[in-house]
Amino acid sequence: QVHLVESGGGSVQAGDSLRLSCTASGGSVSRYALGWFRQAPGNERLCVGSISPTGSSTYYPEFIQGRFTISRNNANNTVSLQMNRLKPEDTAIYYCALANGLASAPSRYSIWGQGTQVTVSS
Repeated sequence: QVHLVESGGGSVQAGDSLRLSCTASGGSVSRYALGWFRQAPGNERLCVGSISPTGSSTYYPEFIQGRFTISRNNANNTVSLQMNRLKPEDTAIYYCALANGLASAPSRYSIWGQGTQVTVSS
């Protein structure tokens, strides 16, 4: 069973950058799509980026506005999310997850990490 662990969250100021990492253990994730999601209190869980197994295709929702970049290293079994020009509304718990194919819907993802908190102050 693959296990995902996120790291890199923290508290930053608006306009700062932060890089999240997710490391998989218990098996290779190279054949799976990986995604980053976020969830703020009282809100639904939303995809902020997903990447195909080889990294050749990515998806970002419009509200990210080019500020986030997802990448993966299959040799290291990791996926990262580079977040630039952070805004207070980016404050949430960020999760990485695994799916059989590139997707934005949380229901398509079968394995989830425990999440890492990102707090952006104005």
